[in-house]
Amino acid sequence: MESPSILGAILPKVPTYVSYSWLAMGVLIGTAVAVKGKLSLVPSGAQNVMEVFADFFKSTSESNIGHHYGEKFYPLLGTIFLYILTCNLFGLIPGFESPTGNINTTASMAIPIFLLYNFYGFKVHGIKYLKHFMGPIQSPAAIPFMIFMFFLEVISHLVRPITLSVRLFGNMMAKHLLLIILGLLAPILIPTIILGLGTLISFIQAYVFMLLTTLYLAGAVEEGH
Repeated sequence: MESPSILGAILPKVPTYVSYSWLAMGVLIGTAVAVKGKLSLVPSGAQNVMEVFADFFKSTSESNIGHHYGEKFYPLLGTIFLYILTCNLFGLIPGFESPTGNINTTASMAIPIFLLYNFYGFKVHGIKYLKHFMGPIQSPAAIPFMIFMFFLEVISHLVRPITLSVRLFGNMMAKHLLLIILGLLAPILIPTIILGLGTLISFIQAYVFMLLTTLYLAGAVEEGH
Protein backbone atom coordinates (compact mmCIF):
# COMPACT_ATOMS: atom_id res chain seq x y z
CA MET A 1 0.00 0.00 0.00
CA GLU A 2 1.44 3.36 -1.04
CA SER A 3 1.82 6.13 1.53
CA PRO A 4 -0.26 9.32 1.06
CA SER A 5 1.35 11.89 -1.21
CA ILE A 6 0.50 15.30 -2.61
CA LEU A 7 0.29 14.23 -6.24
CA GLY A 8 -1.50 11.04 -5.22
CA ALA A 9 -4.29 13.19 -3.79
CA ILE A 10 -4.38 15.50 -6.83
CA LEU A 11 -4.21 12.69 -9.42
CA PRO A 12 -5.76 9.69 -7.67
CA LYS A 13 -6.15 7.67 -10.88
CA VAL A 14 -2.49 8.05 -11.88
CA PRO A 15 0.09 5.80 -10.15
CA THR A 16 2.26 7.93 -7.91
CA TYR A 17 5.49 6.73 -9.49
CA VAL A 18 4.15 7.95 -12.86
CA SER A 19 2.95 11.35 -11.61
CA TYR A 20 6.22 12.03 -9.78
CA SER A 21 8.15 10.94 -12.88
CA TRP A 22 6.20 13.57 -14.83
CA LEU A 23 7.02 16.11 -12.13
CA ALA A 24 10.73 15.24 -12.30
CA MET A 25 10.69 15.70 -16.07
CA GLY A 26 8.86 19.01 -15.67
CA VAL A 27 11.41 20.26 -13.14
CA LEU A 28 14.33 19.35 -15.41
CA ILE A 29 12.75 20.78 -18.55
CA GLY A 30 11.74 23.97 -16.71
CA THR A 31 15.25 24.38 -15.31
CA ALA A 32 16.81 23.83 -18.75
CA VAL A 33 14.51 26.40 -20.36
CA ALA A 34 15.19 28.92 -17.58
CA VAL A 35 18.97 28.46 -17.84
CA LYS A 36 18.88 28.63 -21.66
CA GLY A 37 16.99 31.92 -21.54
CA LYS A 38 19.67 33.51 -19.35
CA LEU A 39 22.89 32.20 -20.90
CA SER A 40 25.87 34.44 -20.34
CA LEU A 41 29.56 34.41 -21.22
CA VAL A 42 30.21 34.88 -17.50
CA PRO A 43 28.20 32.06 -15.90
CA SER A 44 26.52 32.53 -12.55
CA GLY A 45 23.85 30.88 -10.47
CA ALA A 46 22.04 27.98 -12.14
CA GLN A 47 24.12 28.28 -15.32
CA ASN A 48 27.30 27.85 -13.33
CA VAL A 49 25.94 24.72 -11.63
CA MET A 50 24.72 23.21 -14.91
CA GLU A 51 28.05 23.88 -16.62
CA VAL A 52 29.84 22.03 -13.83
CA PHE A 53 27.48 19.10 -14.32
CA ALA A 54 27.92 19.22 -18.12
CA ASP A 55 31.72 19.20 -17.85
CA PHE A 56 31.55 16.30 -15.40
CA PHE A 57 29.28 14.26 -17.68
CA LYS A 58 31.41 14.92 -20.74
CA SER A 59 34.71 14.09 -19.04
CA THR A 60 33.25 10.88 -17.56
CA SER A 61 31.87 9.84 -20.95
CA GLU A 62 35.01 10.62 -22.95
CA SER A 63 37.40 9.07 -20.43
CA ASN A 64 35.49 5.77 -20.50
CA ILE A 65 34.07 5.57 -24.03
CA GLY A 66 36.57 7.66 -26.01
CA HIS A 67 36.30 11.08 -27.63
CA HIS A 68 34.17 10.15 -30.67
CA TYR A 69 31.43 8.16 -28.95
CA GLY A 70 31.89 9.91 -25.62
CA GLU A 71 30.78 13.19 -27.18
CA LYS A 72 27.80 11.41 -28.73
CA PHE A 73 26.62 9.73 -25.53
CA TYR A 74 27.29 12.30 -22.83
CA PRO A 75 23.91 14.08 -23.22
CA LEU A 76 22.23 10.72 -22.59
CA LEU A 77 24.38 10.03 -19.55
CA GLY A 78 23.76 13.52 -18.17
CA THR A 79 20.02 13.13 -18.63
CA ILE A 80 20.05 9.78 -16.83
CA PHE A 81 22.01 11.19 -13.90
CA LEU A 82 19.91 14.34 -13.46
CA TYR A 83 16.60 12.50 -13.87
CA ILE A 84 17.52 9.79 -11.35
CA LEU A 85 18.95 12.34 -8.91
CA THR A 86 15.77 14.45 -9.08
CA CYS A 87 13.58 11.39 -8.56
CA ASN A 88 15.74 10.24 -5.65
CA LEU A 89 15.64 13.64 -3.94
CA PHE A 90 11.84 13.75 -4.16
CA GLY A 91 11.76 11.00 -1.55
CA LEU A 92 13.37 13.37 0.96
CA ILE A 93 10.62 15.99 0.66
CA PRO A 94 7.67 15.54 3.06
CA GLY A 95 4.53 14.61 1.13
CA PHE A 96 6.53 13.54 -1.93
CA GLU A 97 7.52 10.09 -3.17
CA SER A 98 10.57 8.92 -5.05
CA PRO A 99 9.64 7.37 -8.45
CA THR A 100 12.86 5.37 -8.32
CA GLY A 101 11.46 3.60 -5.26
CA ASN A 102 9.23 1.68 -7.68
CA ILE A 103 10.61 -1.17 -9.80
CA ASN A 104 8.55 -0.04 -12.81
CA THR A 105 10.47 3.24 -13.00
CA THR A 106 13.91 1.68 -12.68
CA ALA A 107 13.08 -1.09 -15.16
CA SER A 108 11.77 1.48 -17.66
CA MET A 109 15.30 2.96 -17.69
CA ALA A 110 17.35 -0.23 -17.46
CA ILE A 111 15.67 -2.08 -20.35
CA PRO A 112 16.13 0.73 -22.94
CA ILE A 113 19.78 1.03 -21.88
CA PHE A 114 20.23 -2.72 -22.43
CA LEU A 115 18.67 -2.44 -25.91
CA LEU A 116 20.64 0.73 -26.73
CA TYR A 117 24.14 -0.52 -25.99
CA ASN A 118 23.54 -3.77 -27.85
CA PHE A 119 22.10 -1.81 -30.79
CA TYR A 120 25.25 0.32 -30.95
CA GLY A 121 27.39 -2.79 -30.57
CA PHE A 122 25.91 -4.25 -33.76
CA LYS A 123 25.83 -0.84 -35.46
CA VAL A 124 29.55 -0.24 -34.89
CA HIS A 125 30.87 -3.78 -35.36
CA GLY A 126 28.17 -5.57 -37.33
CA ILE A 127 28.04 -9.32 -36.79
CA LYS A 128 31.58 -9.11 -35.38
CA TYR A 129 30.01 -7.71 -32.21
CA LEU A 130 29.38 -11.34 -31.24
CA LYS A 131 33.14 -11.69 -30.73
CA HIS A 132 32.65 -9.70 -27.52
CA PHE A 133 30.76 -12.71 -26.16
CA MET A 134 33.36 -15.36 -27.02
CA GLY A 135 36.10 -14.64 -24.54
CA PRO A 136 39.75 -13.59 -24.97
CA ILE A 137 40.90 -16.85 -26.62
CA GLN A 138 39.44 -17.18 -30.12
CA SER A 139 40.99 -19.93 -32.22
CA PRO A 140 39.78 -23.21 -33.76
CA ALA A 141 41.37 -25.13 -30.88
CA ALA A 142 39.39 -23.10 -28.34
CA ILE A 143 35.94 -23.62 -29.85
CA PRO A 144 34.51 -25.47 -26.77
CA PHE A 145 35.79 -22.67 -24.55
CA MET A 146 34.34 -20.05 -26.92
CA ILE A 147 30.91 -21.73 -26.86
CA PHE A 148 30.98 -21.86 -23.07
CA MET A 149 32.00 -18.20 -22.84
CA PHE A 150 29.32 -17.20 -25.35
CA PHE A 151 26.49 -18.62 -23.26
CA LEU A 152 28.07 -17.28 -20.07
CA GLU A 153 28.33 -13.77 -21.54
CA VAL A 154 24.78 -13.87 -22.92
CA ILE A 155 23.46 -14.73 -19.45
CA SER A 156 25.62 -11.99 -17.93
CA HIS A 157 24.23 -9.40 -20.36
CA LEU A 158 20.63 -10.52 -19.83
CA VAL A 159 21.08 -10.05 -16.09
CA ARG A 160 22.32 -6.47 -16.47
CA PRO A 161 18.90 -4.77 -16.79
CA ILE A 162 17.71 -6.76 -13.77
CA THR A 163 20.66 -5.70 -11.61
CA LEU A 164 20.38 -2.08 -12.76
CA SER A 165 16.68 -2.03 -11.88
CA VAL A 166 16.87 -3.85 -8.56
CA ARG A 167 19.97 -2.02 -7.25
CA LEU A 168 18.43 1.43 -7.61
CA PHE A 169 14.95 0.33 -6.55
CA GLY A 170 16.25 -1.50 -3.48
CA ASN A 171 18.35 1.39 -2.23
CA MET A 172 15.57 3.95 -2.68
CA MET A 173 12.96 1.72 -1.07
CA ALA A 174 15.25 0.98 1.89
CA LYS A 175 15.95 4.70 2.36
CA HIS A 176 12.22 5.50 2.27
CA LEU A 177 11.32 2.83 4.83
CA LEU A 178 14.20 3.83 7.10
CA LEU A 179 13.06 7.45 7.14
CA ILE A 180 9.50 6.41 8.04
CA ILE A 181 10.55 4.05 10.84
CA LEU A 182 13.11 6.40 12.40
CA GLY A 183 10.71 9.33 12.03
CA LEU A 184 8.26 7.47 14.25
CA LEU A 185 10.89 6.45 16.81
CA ALA A 186 12.81 9.74 17.05
CA PRO A 187 11.01 12.50 15.16
CA ILE A 188 13.72 15.19 15.41
CA LEU A 189 17.36 14.14 15.71
CA ILE A 190 17.76 10.82 13.88
CA PRO A 191 15.65 11.71 10.79
CA THR A 192 17.81 14.82 10.29
CA ILE A 193 20.92 12.64 10.19
CA ILE A 194 19.20 10.14 7.88
CA LEU A 195 18.11 12.98 5.57
CA GLY A 196 21.76 13.94 5.14
CA LEU A 197 22.67 10.32 4.50
CA GLY A 198 19.70 10.00 2.13
CA THR A 199 20.95 12.97 0.10
CA LEU A 200 24.37 11.34 -0.19
CA ILE A 201 22.79 8.03 -1.23
CA SER A 202 20.68 9.83 -3.83
CA PHE A 203 23.78 11.25 -5.50
CA ILE A 204 25.73 7.99 -5.23
CA GLN A 205 22.96 5.84 -6.74
CA ALA A 206 22.46 8.29 -9.63
CA TYR A 207 26.20 8.21 -10.28
CA VAL A 208 26.41 4.40 -10.08
CA PHE A 209 23.55 3.99 -12.56
CA MET A 210 25.17 6.50 -14.94
CA LEU A 211 28.63 4.94 -14.57
CA LEU A 212 27.38 1.42 -15.27
CA THR A 213 25.55 2.72 -18.34
CA THR A 214 28.81 4.35 -19.46
CA LEU A 215 30.75 1.12 -19.03
CA TYR A 216 28.13 -0.91 -20.89
CA LEU A 217 28.24 1.53 -23.82
CA ALA A 218 32.05 1.54 -23.75
CA GLY A 219 32.17 -2.25 -23.82
CA ALA A 220 29.77 -2.35 -26.76
CA VAL A 221 31.56 0.12 -29.05
CA GLU A 222 35.16 -0.84 -28.24
CA GLU A 223 37.06 -3.34 -30.37
CA GLY A 224 36.67 -6.93 -29.20
CA HIS A 225 39.88 -8.68 -28.19
